[in-house]
Amino acid sequence: MPDIVAASTLSDDVVWIDMVDPTRDEEDKLEALLGIQVPTRDDLKDIEPSSRLYNEGGAVFLTASLVWRADSEVPSLTDVGFILVGNRLVTIRYANPKSFALFIAALHRIPEDMRSGAALLAKLMETIVDRTAEILEQAVARIDILSTHVFGDKARKVRRPSNYLEDKLRDVAGHHRLVSKSRDSLMSLSRLLTFMHTIPAVQQDRETKDLCRNVTRDVQSLSEHASFIAGNITFLLDASLGLINIEQNSIIKIFSIASVVFLPPTLVASVYGMNFEHMPELHSTFGYPASLLLMVVSAIVPFFFFRWKGWL
Repeated sequence: MPDIVAASTLSDDVVWIDMVDPTRDEEDKLEALLGIQVPTRDDLKDIEPSSRLYNEGGAVFLTASLVWRADSEVPSLTDVGFILVGNRLVTIRYANPKSFALFIAALHRIPEDMRSGAALLAKLMETIVDRTAEILEQAVARIDILSTHVFGDKARKVRRPSNYLEDKLRDVAGHHRLVSKSRDSLMSLSRLLTFMHTIPAVQQDRETKDLCRNVTRDVQSLSEHASFIAGNITFLLDASLGLINIEQNSIIKIFSIASVVFLPPTLVASVYGMNFEHMPELHSTFGYPASLLLMVVSAIVPFFFFRWKGWL
Protein backbone atom coordinates (compact mmCIF):
# COMPACT_ATOMS: atom_id res chain seq x y z
CA MET A 1 0.00 0.00 0.00
CA PRO A 2 2.80 2.57 0.52
CA ASP A 3 3.42 2.79 -3.26
CA ILE A 4 -0.29 3.59 -3.76
CA VAL A 5 -0.16 6.30 -1.13
CA ALA A 6 2.87 7.88 -2.74
CA ALA A 7 1.49 7.62 -6.29
CA SER A 8 -0.26 10.53 -7.97
CA THR A 9 -1.87 8.32 -10.65
CA LEU A 10 -2.43 4.62 -11.30
CA SER A 11 -0.98 2.98 -14.41
CA ASP A 12 -3.21 0.84 -16.61
CA ASP A 13 -1.38 -2.36 -15.67
CA VAL A 14 -2.51 -2.04 -12.04
CA VAL A 15 -5.50 -4.38 -12.17
CA TRP A 16 -5.78 -5.56 -8.54
CA ILE A 17 -5.36 -3.46 -5.42
CA ASP A 18 -5.47 -5.50 -2.21
CA MET A 19 -5.98 -3.35 0.88
CA VAL A 20 -5.15 -5.19 4.11
CA ASP A 21 -5.98 -3.31 7.31
CA PRO A 22 -6.03 0.04 5.49
CA THR A 23 -5.53 3.24 7.43
CA ARG A 24 -7.69 6.32 6.97
CA ASP A 25 -4.93 7.99 4.94
CA GLU A 26 -4.72 4.99 2.62
CA GLU A 27 -8.48 4.97 2.14
CA ASP A 28 -8.49 8.72 1.38
CA LYS A 29 -5.68 8.33 -1.15
CA LEU A 30 -7.42 5.46 -2.92
CA GLU A 31 -10.67 7.39 -3.02
CA ALA A 32 -8.85 10.28 -4.68
CA LEU A 33 -7.15 8.00 -7.22
CA LEU A 34 -10.26 6.03 -8.20
CA GLY A 35 -12.97 8.59 -7.52
CA ILE A 36 -15.02 6.25 -5.35
CA GLN A 37 -16.16 6.07 -1.74
CA VAL A 38 -14.25 3.23 -0.06
CA PRO A 39 -16.41 1.37 2.50
CA THR A 40 -15.12 1.40 6.04
CA ARG A 41 -14.81 -1.55 8.37
CA ASP A 42 -18.19 -0.78 9.90
CA ASP A 43 -19.75 -0.56 6.43
CA LEU A 44 -18.53 -4.08 5.62
CA LYS A 45 -20.25 -5.44 8.73
CA ASP A 46 -23.65 -4.22 7.59
CA ILE A 47 -25.93 -7.21 7.01
CA GLU A 48 -28.49 -5.50 4.81
CA PRO A 49 -28.29 -6.85 1.23
CA SER A 50 -28.64 -3.33 -0.16
CA SER A 51 -25.53 -2.33 1.79
CA ARG A 52 -23.47 -5.34 0.69
CA LEU A 53 -24.32 -5.50 -3.03
CA TYR A 54 -24.87 -2.26 -4.93
CA ASN A 55 -23.75 0.00 -7.79
CA GLU A 56 -22.62 3.54 -7.08
CA GLY A 57 -20.79 6.10 -9.18
CA GLY A 58 -20.04 3.64 -11.97
CA ALA A 59 -18.44 1.16 -9.57
CA VAL A 60 -19.77 -2.16 -8.26
CA PHE A 61 -19.49 -2.82 -4.52
CA LEU A 62 -19.68 -6.38 -3.20
CA THR A 63 -19.23 -7.76 0.31
CA ALA A 64 -18.87 -11.40 1.35
CA SER A 65 -18.25 -13.18 4.64
CA LEU A 66 -15.33 -15.61 4.44
CA VAL A 67 -14.27 -18.32 6.86
CA TRP A 68 -11.19 -17.31 8.80
CA ARG A 69 -8.98 -19.31 11.18
CA ALA A 70 -10.66 -22.53 10.12
CA ASP A 71 -7.78 -24.59 11.55
CA SER A 72 -8.02 -22.99 14.99
CA GLU A 73 -10.29 -23.90 17.90
CA VAL A 74 -12.40 -20.78 17.32
CA PRO A 75 -13.14 -20.37 13.58
CA SER A 76 -14.88 -17.15 12.65
CA LEU A 77 -16.07 -15.04 9.73
CA THR A 78 -14.43 -11.96 8.33
CA ASP A 79 -16.15 -9.49 6.02
CA VAL A 80 -14.27 -8.72 2.80
CA GLY A 81 -15.17 -5.96 0.37
CA PHE A 82 -14.77 -6.28 -3.41
CA ILE A 83 -14.98 -3.24 -5.67
CA LEU A 84 -15.03 -3.32 -9.46
CA VAL A 85 -14.15 0.12 -10.76
CA GLY A 86 -13.32 0.39 -14.45
CA ASN A 87 -10.99 -2.45 -15.31
CA ARG A 88 -9.68 -2.77 -11.75
CA LEU A 89 -10.50 -4.91 -8.77
CA VAL A 90 -10.10 -3.53 -5.26
CA THR A 91 -10.33 -5.81 -2.23
CA ILE A 92 -10.64 -4.53 1.32
CA ARG A 93 -10.03 -6.93 4.17
CA TYR A 94 -9.12 -6.85 7.84
CA ALA A 95 -7.96 -10.45 8.12
CA ASN A 96 -5.87 -12.93 6.16
CA PRO A 97 -8.07 -15.79 4.94
CA LYS A 98 -6.03 -18.63 3.47
CA SER A 99 -7.92 -18.32 0.18
CA PHE A 100 -6.18 -15.01 -0.56
CA ALA A 101 -2.75 -16.54 -0.01
CA LEU A 102 -3.68 -19.41 -2.33
CA PHE A 103 -4.94 -16.99 -4.98
CA ILE A 104 -1.80 -14.87 -4.82
CA ALA A 105 0.38 -17.98 -5.12
CA ALA A 106 -1.51 -19.07 -8.26
CA LEU A 107 -1.79 -15.60 -9.78
CA HIS A 108 1.07 -16.19 -12.20
CA ARG A 109 -0.90 -18.99 -13.87
CA ILE A 110 -3.68 -16.65 -15.00
CA PRO A 111 -3.21 -15.67 -18.67
CA GLU A 112 -2.50 -12.03 -19.43
CA ASP A 113 -5.66 -11.68 -21.52
CA MET A 114 -7.80 -12.69 -18.51
CA ARG A 115 -6.31 -10.19 -16.09
CA SER A 116 -9.24 -7.81 -15.96
CA GLY A 117 -11.00 -6.77 -12.79
CA ALA A 118 -14.07 -8.93 -13.47
CA ALA A 119 -11.99 -11.97 -14.50
CA LEU A 120 -9.78 -11.69 -11.41
CA LEU A 121 -12.87 -11.42 -9.22
CA ALA A 122 -14.33 -14.58 -10.77
CA LYS A 123 -11.03 -16.41 -10.30
CA LEU A 124 -10.82 -15.18 -6.72
CA MET A 125 -14.36 -16.44 -6.06
CA GLU A 126 -13.34 -19.80 -7.48
CA THR A 127 -10.37 -19.98 -5.10
CA ILE A 128 -12.53 -18.97 -2.13
CA VAL A 129 -15.10 -21.65 -2.94
CA ASP A 130 -12.36 -24.27 -3.40
CA ARG A 131 -10.95 -23.34 0.00
CA THR A 132 -14.42 -23.65 1.56
CA ALA A 133 -14.75 -27.10 0.00
CA GLU A 134 -11.39 -28.05 1.52
CA ILE A 135 -12.59 -26.85 4.94
CA LEU A 136 -15.72 -29.00 4.68
CA GLU A 137 -13.69 -32.03 3.59
CA GLN A 138 -11.42 -31.63 6.61
CA ALA A 139 -14.47 -31.24 8.84
CA VAL A 140 -15.96 -34.49 7.49
CA ALA A 141 -12.71 -36.38 8.19
CA ARG A 142 -12.54 -35.04 11.74
CA ILE A 143 -16.21 -35.82 12.38
CA ASP A 144 -15.67 -39.42 11.21
CA ILE A 145 -12.81 -39.78 13.70
CA LEU A 146 -14.91 -38.19 16.43
CA SER A 147 -17.78 -40.56 15.65
CA THR A 148 -15.43 -43.51 16.14
CA HIS A 149 -14.32 -42.09 19.48
CA VAL A 150 -17.88 -41.52 20.65
CA PHE A 151 -19.31 -44.92 19.70
CA GLY A 152 -16.10 -46.79 20.42
CA ASP A 153 -14.14 -49.37 18.49
CA LYS A 154 -15.65 -52.86 18.78
CA ALA A 155 -12.28 -54.46 18.09
CA ARG A 156 -10.71 -52.78 21.12
CA LYS A 157 -12.64 -52.72 24.36
CA VAL A 158 -10.89 -49.93 26.20
CA ARG A 159 -12.29 -48.58 29.41
CA ARG A 160 -12.97 -44.86 28.95
CA PRO A 161 -12.64 -42.17 31.63
CA SER A 162 -15.84 -41.06 33.34
CA ASN A 163 -15.78 -37.61 31.69
CA TYR A 164 -14.75 -38.90 28.24
CA LEU A 165 -18.06 -38.19 26.50
CA GLU A 166 -18.37 -34.78 28.16
CA ASP A 167 -15.04 -33.82 26.60
CA LYS A 168 -16.23 -35.06 23.21
CA LEU A 169 -19.26 -32.78 23.44
CA ARG A 170 -16.87 -29.83 23.29
CA ASP A 171 -15.34 -31.27 20.11
CA VAL A 172 -18.82 -31.68 18.62
CA ALA A 173 -19.57 -28.04 19.45
CA GLY A 174 -16.32 -26.95 17.76
CA HIS A 175 -17.14 -28.86 14.55
CA HIS A 176 -20.66 -27.46 14.59
CA ARG A 177 -19.27 -23.93 14.82
CA LEU A 178 -16.95 -24.51 11.85
CA VAL A 179 -19.68 -25.98 9.64
CA SER A 180 -22.11 -23.25 10.69
CA LYS A 181 -19.60 -20.55 9.74
CA SER A 182 -18.99 -22.30 6.41
CA ARG A 183 -22.73 -22.36 5.69
CA ASP A 184 -23.01 -18.64 6.48
CA SER A 185 -20.07 -17.94 4.19
CA LEU A 186 -21.58 -20.00 1.36
CA MET A 187 -24.85 -18.13 1.72
CA SER A 188 -23.12 -14.76 1.36
CA LEU A 189 -21.09 -16.06 -1.59
CA SER A 190 -24.27 -17.29 -3.26
CA ARG A 191 -25.84 -13.82 -3.03
CA LEU A 192 -22.62 -12.22 -4.29
CA LEU A 193 -22.35 -14.55 -7.29
CA THR A 194 -26.00 -14.01 -8.18
CA PHE A 195 -25.36 -10.28 -8.20
CA MET A 196 -22.19 -10.77 -10.26
CA HIS A 197 -24.24 -12.26 -13.11
CA THR A 198 -25.91 -8.85 -13.55
CA ILE A 199 -22.63 -6.91 -13.89
CA PRO A 200 -22.07 -5.81 -17.52
CA ALA A 201 -18.33 -6.54 -17.34
CA VAL A 202 -19.15 -10.16 -16.46
CA GLN A 203 -21.93 -10.46 -19.04
CA GLN A 204 -19.66 -9.21 -21.84
CA ASP A 205 -16.85 -11.70 -21.09
CA ARG A 206 -17.96 -15.23 -21.99
CA GLU A 207 -15.19 -17.02 -20.09
CA THR A 208 -15.83 -14.97 -16.96
CA LYS A 209 -19.57 -15.53 -17.28
CA ASP A 210 -19.11 -19.30 -17.64
CA LEU A 211 -16.73 -19.36 -14.69
CA CYS A 212 -19.25 -17.50 -12.52
CA ARG A 213 -21.93 -19.98 -13.51
CA ASN A 214 -19.72 -22.94 -12.59
CA VAL A 215 -18.73 -21.39 -9.27
CA THR A 216 -22.40 -20.73 -8.51
CA ARG A 217 -23.17 -24.41 -9.06
CA ASP A 218 -20.27 -25.35 -6.77
CA VAL A 219 -21.64 -23.07 -4.05
CA GLN A 220 -25.06 -24.68 -4.31
CA SER A 221 -23.55 -28.17 -4.08
CA LEU A 222 -21.39 -27.20 -1.12
CA SER A 223 -24.38 -25.65 0.64
CA GLU A 224 -26.28 -28.93 0.33
CA HIS A 225 -23.21 -30.85 1.51
CA ALA A 226 -22.80 -28.50 4.48
CA SER A 227 -26.44 -29.09 5.43
CA PHE A 228 -25.81 -32.85 5.30
CA ILE A 229 -22.73 -32.46 7.52
CA ALA A 230 -24.73 -30.32 9.96
CA GLY A 231 -27.32 -33.12 10.16
CA ASN A 232 -24.58 -35.64 10.99
CA ILE A 233 -23.23 -33.35 13.69
CA THR A 234 -26.71 -33.02 15.18
CA PHE A 235 -27.03 -36.82 15.22
CA LEU A 236 -23.60 -37.11 16.84
CA LEU A 237 -24.60 -34.57 19.47
CA ASP A 238 -27.86 -36.39 20.24
CA ALA A 239 -26.03 -39.73 20.34
CA SER A 240 -23.41 -38.38 22.75
CA LEU A 241 -26.09 -37.03 25.07
CA GLY A 242 -27.94 -40.35 24.82
CA LEU A 243 -24.81 -42.33 25.73
CA ILE A 244 -24.17 -40.02 28.68
CA ASN A 245 -27.73 -40.62 29.89
CA ILE A 246 -27.29 -44.39 29.47
CA GLU A 247 -24.09 -44.33 31.54
CA GLN A 248 -25.76 -42.26 34.24
CA ASN A 249 -28.77 -44.57 34.27
CA SER A 250 -26.44 -47.58 34.61
CA ILE A 251 -24.82 -46.03 37.66
CA ILE A 252 -28.19 -45.26 39.22
CA LYS A 253 -29.32 -48.81 38.38
CA ILE A 254 -26.33 -50.29 40.21
CA PHE A 255 -27.04 -48.24 43.33
CA SER A 256 -30.73 -49.13 43.17
CA ILE A 257 -30.06 -52.88 42.90
CA ALA A 258 -27.40 -52.70 45.60
CA SER A 259 -29.85 -51.03 47.96
CA VAL A 260 -32.48 -53.71 47.26
CA VAL A 261 -29.95 -56.56 47.67
CA PHE A 262 -28.79 -55.27 51.05
CA LEU A 263 -32.28 -54.47 52.30
CA PRO A 264 -33.13 -58.04 53.54
CA PRO A 265 -29.85 -58.42 55.49
CA THR A 266 -30.46 -55.02 57.01
CA LEU A 267 -33.94 -56.14 58.03
CA VAL A 268 -32.54 -59.30 59.70
CA ALA A 269 -29.90 -57.29 61.52
CA SER A 270 -32.53 -54.80 62.66
CA VAL A 271 -34.75 -57.55 64.05
CA TYR A 272 -31.97 -59.03 66.15
CA GLY A 273 -30.82 -55.62 67.17
CA MET A 274 -34.00 -55.01 69.16
CA ASN A 275 -33.75 -55.09 72.95
CA PHE A 276 -36.74 -57.25 73.88
CA GLU A 277 -36.19 -59.51 76.85
CA HIS A 278 -37.92 -62.58 75.41
CA MET A 279 -36.08 -63.35 72.18
CA PRO A 280 -35.30 -67.11 72.07
CA GLU A 281 -32.60 -66.79 69.42
CA LEU A 282 -30.48 -64.58 71.66
CA HIS A 283 -29.88 -67.49 74.06
CA SER A 284 -29.28 -70.09 71.35
CA THR A 285 -25.76 -71.41 70.84
CA PHE A 286 -26.14 -71.18 67.08
CA GLY A 287 -28.12 -67.93 67.09
CA TYR A 288 -25.25 -65.71 65.96
CA PRO A 289 -23.99 -67.86 63.02
CA ALA A 290 -27.60 -68.61 62.05
CA SER A 291 -28.38 -64.90 61.81
CA LEU A 292 -25.26 -64.32 59.71
CA LEU A 293 -26.22 -67.16 57.41
CA LEU A 294 -29.74 -65.80 57.13
CA MET A 295 -28.41 -62.37 56.16
CA VAL A 296 -26.12 -63.89 53.51
CA VAL A 297 -28.93 -65.99 52.05
CA SER A 298 -31.33 -63.05 52.05
CA ALA A 299 -28.75 -61.06 50.03
CA ILE A 300 -27.89 -63.87 47.59
CA VAL A 301 -31.48 -64.76 46.72
CA PRO A 302 -32.43 -61.25 45.37
CA PHE A 303 -29.09 -61.06 43.50
CA PHE A 304 -29.72 -64.29 41.57
CA PHE A 305 -33.35 -63.31 41.05
CA PHE A 306 -32.23 -60.06 39.35
CA ARG A 307 -29.75 -62.05 37.24
CA TRP A 308 -32.52 -64.43 36.18
CA LYS A 309 -34.72 -61.50 35.18
CA GLY A 310 -31.86 -59.99 33.18
CA TRP A 311 -31.74 -56.81 35.23
CA LEU A 312 -28.02 -57.23 35.91
